[in-house]
Amino acid sequence: MARLTITLPDDLHRALKESAARRDTTIGELVAESLAFYGIKTADAAEALVAAARSRSGLAETEAVALAVEETDAERAG
Repeated sequence: MARLTITLPDDLHRALKESAARRDTTIGELVAESLAFYGIKTADAAEALVAAARSRSGLAETEAVALAVEETDAERAG
C-alpha cells in the first residue's frame, strides 16, 4: 500500500480527523472513499467500466468511438 503526505490548513486537518472519528474510520479510508466518490479510478477499473458500458450499448468499438467524439465535440462547442 502506498503512503501519501499532504499539507492541509490546520482547521481542515482537524475537521478531517473529527469526521473520521465520527464515522469510526481512519483518515486514509475517508480520503480513499472521497476519491472514489469523485470518480477517481485506476486505469484497469476505468477500462473495465468502459468495456461494460460498451457491451451493454450493443455498439461496435468504431461506433462507440464515433459517438464519443461526436458528443465530446458537441459539448466543447456548446
